[in-house]
Amino acid sequence: MKIIKNTDEKLVFIEEIEESLANAIRRSLNEIHTIAIDEVTFYKNDSALYDEIIAHRLGLIPLKNEKLGDIKECSCKGKGCNKCTIELKLSGKGPATIYSGELKGGDVVYDKMPIILLTGEQEIELVAHARTGIGKEHIKFSPGLAYYRNIAEININKDCNDCKECVQACPKNVLEDDKGKIKINDLYACDLCEACVEACKKSGKKAIEIKPGKEILFTIESWGGMPAKNIFQAAVKVLGENLEAVRKEIK
Repeated sequence: MKIIKNTDEKLVFIEEIEESLANAIRRSLNEIHTIAIDEVTFYKNDSALYDEIIAHRLGLIPLKNEKLGDIKECSCKGKGCNKCTIELKLSGKGPATIYSGELKGGDVVYDKMPIILLTGEQEIELVAHARTGIGKEHIKFSPGLAYYRNIAEININKDCNDCKECVQACPKNVLEDDKGKIKINDLYACDLCEACVEACKKSGKKAIEIKPGKEILFTIESWGGMPAKNIFQAAVKVLGENLEAVRKEIK
């Protein structure tokens, strides 16, 4: 595995794996347990937005992934306790913009996510409950976004007469003119659009050939609740557990 980028927000690596395995890892992200606001009780809402819309916005606010038990397996039997539920409170009065950082009782990732605009004497008061869940149940529990693509194989043959048409046609600046010779500037940026190939054909040449390579460029972007590396490790663990379950069933 070749690491291209490794930060809390984004993990990018290259590996020669089958697309089916890459897709299985991608899908496994939606089976990682994360925390999100799951239930909201409104005591006052004079704003222009319905309760359901505000509740939906609250559910999409990323929360830091604290260790909570599954409410379905908790000893409280689904009633909600400090072992499986985090209580957050929000209250505000206009004129003001209410931001995510004003939620009290939980640890939000981003403080400046606008929730609602209150005008005049409008007020809002609510209590929200955050619980664990998986993305398969609701996308608000998804820890991040995963996607992949094949790294291109670019061949520039001897028919190239340095017309520079292909260099100018590429929207990603993959190619460059190096002292009269066309070279690859950034292979990883190539998304197989073949704009350079078409430009080469228009000039009467077939000097460039592009095809998907065996290596895959895999990217994971975190919403902020978990570091991107942890999301990848958790997805691989979930996939392994699912494969083990299948193996036992077959046996």
